[in-house]
Amino acid sequence: MIDFAARRTMMVDTQVRPSDVTKFPIIESILTVPREVYVGADQQEAAYVGGNLTIAPGRVILEPRSFAKLLDAVDIQPDEAVLDLGCGFGYSTAVIANLADAVVAVEDSAEMADDAQGRLSAQGVDNAAVITGALAEGAAKHGPYDVIVVEGAVQEVPQALLDQLKDGGRIGALFMEGSLGVARIGHKGEDGVTWRYAFNASAPVLQGFEKTATFAL
Repeated sequence: MIDFAARRTMMVDTQVRPSDVTKFPIIESILTVPREVYVGADQQEAAYVGGNLTIAPGRVILEPRSFAKLLDAVDIQPDEAVLDLGCGFGYSTAVIANLADAVVAVEDSAEMADDAQGRLSAQGVDNAAVITGALAEGAAKHGPYDVIVVEGAVQEVPQALLDQLKDGGRIGALFMEGSLGVARIGHKGEDGVTWRYAFNASAPVLQGFEKTATFAL
């Protein structure tokens, strides 16, 4: 019998805390949410290892370090609404649900979205809803949001998605620039969204977040 609780504690002690993630609510949520529940049955053994965990072609659960640092940087508050893009089987949504007032998760695979909602419901997560839709389109009818978290990499973020942020809201995403990636946090103000460097990280670029090709004569 695998002692997942012990592995969860080890993950936090060796991957999260050493990465300068010290906010108690984030640590507590990651220690509480059973990561092994939100992966495929054949992936439970690898649920707590370092590195991104592939759950579908071009899709991953972000490595614990990157995910925790992203949450630390966007600084979700207990009274805020969060949009979680690319929730996979629901792990990120479950962690965020402990930090926020409400979470709307978007998954472009109807099968995965239904699966995620089932797993979240079975775990008693009652302040989160998973909907099916294009990740880059977000979920405008449920917004605007205080925070948007992108569970994968981008090359650029569509303006339609940024429009779903409240004034003063934040968005966290990993930007891939060739083979290198950096996490940036966007803060929405009167003049639009201003991006700031947060840390280095990488992940596959999500569909719909590719850089628009430009043509020159």
